[in-house]
Amino acid sequence: MDTPAVPMPKDARERVILDNLTGIRDHLLLLKRDRTNYIRSQDVVLLYDQIIDQVKQLNEIRKGEEKGENRLDKVLESCFQLLSLFFMTIGRTTEAPAAYALTSTIKRLLDHLTESGLFSAKDLDSMSHTLSTLDGVIDNTNSQHSPYLVELLANREHICKAALVRLREQLNKLEEPLRAVHEMLISILRSMSLANTKAKFSTSEVQKLQTQLKEIDATRVDGKFVDANGTVLEGSDTVADLLRRCLLWSDIVLDRKGVVPENFKAKYDVLVSIRNDLEKLSITQAWSLRETDLYDYQRELDKIDESRIDGNFLDEDGNPAELYVQRTLLYLIRRSYGYIYYLMISSEPVSEALLPYYNQLQTLKRCLVEVKNSGGVSSVRDLYPYSMKLNSIDNLRVDGKFMVGDDIPEGQGSVNELLAECFELAYELRVSADENANDSD
Repeated sequence: MDTPAVPMPKDARERVILDNLTGIRDHLLLLKRDRTNYIRSQDVVLLYDQIIDQVKQLNEIRKGEEKGENRLDKVLESCFQLLSLFFMTIGRTTEAPAAYALTSTIKRLLDHLTESGLFSAKDLDSMSHTLSTLDGVIDNTNSQHSPYLVELLANREHICKAALVRLREQLNKLEEPLRAVHEMLISILRSMSLANTKAKFSTSEVQKLQTQLKEIDATRVDGKFVDANGTVLEGSDTVADLLRRCLLWSDIVLDRKGVVPENFKAKYDVLVSIRNDLEKLSITQAWSLRETDLYDYQRELDKIDESRIDGNFLDEDGNPAELYVQRTLLYLIRRSYGYIYYLMISSEPVSEALLPYYNQLQTLKRCLVEVKNSGGVSSVRDLYPYSMKLNSIDNLRVDGKFMVGDDIPEGQGSVNELLAECFELAYELRVSADENANDSD
């Protein structure tokens, strides 16, 4: 979107649409940066309708013709990406627009897994489950949203599923006993890469991981992985090659001790900063995340990832990165995309206006469940703090709804359901306490 390499539309009518979409995108960006007010559903839906209107006009102009990608397509992609994150922010996570950003991230992750060949069954299982969930989202919102958007999402999902099948086929070539070994090697490799990018490098940490690799290596017979009968297991060469790569990487990491050459230091520092920010968000996301914030991280990652030439990074003088630098930078990019994926699938179906109440109720529910599982309370008096908090939240409702001014934010059902669960738990604990008191008497 920011590079002259993407040409302007030649058609004057497309240039008009480009100007309109640029204005909508700028409006979305301004809305994203406004921290003084919560994001309202009606504002997002209005901008969504404006984007869809531009898409209809674009389809009329192109009428199915393939003219190649230009600046208009890039701006439209940015609009949909932002819009998708806005739908997550207002709590409409089960509608088609919210799925757009998620499919973008999944595709990016799958491309990296395909490129590196370093992945585990857990990686594929998670994304497969998410795509299955998106099937239902797309099917259930067919009539509510633009056919163009639904078709676009279906195509993107199809591409992701095809990539998953290809990756799954690679793992299926490994005989059952080797799959656990393969999983462990991937875990060790990632742990070494994490240790390599910490603020303070720990030699002992990497040496322990290297020892684990050598223990796995010692289980081989004549360089092969075999079963109890001495028969070479199917996929032995594949896992042996992965082991070799892990041992090589451990030697390189111990030699370099986390020191990145000066000509790639700036890029490394940016990626470490993004990774660290996203890591913090993954811990505190329930209280501090506004999903639209992910747009800036995604955009920065995409620009760095797409700046590679033939898969490698170049410095300012056009010199390619050595193996150590390339693997270190790619690890940071992939780890950051992984955090973005986790934050997206963790998004609650509640507007940011109601999140404070929702989060408080979740904490209350966890406390009440813990009290119940540990034997309950000795007297009703012990429940007073919980009851007071529940009643204070309940009293915020107007005619059964949580209002912000004259607005009724999204997610009323989720918050009310959670509130009812907390009241039910508190009631059960009160009844149990009364029964215990009667038994004592």
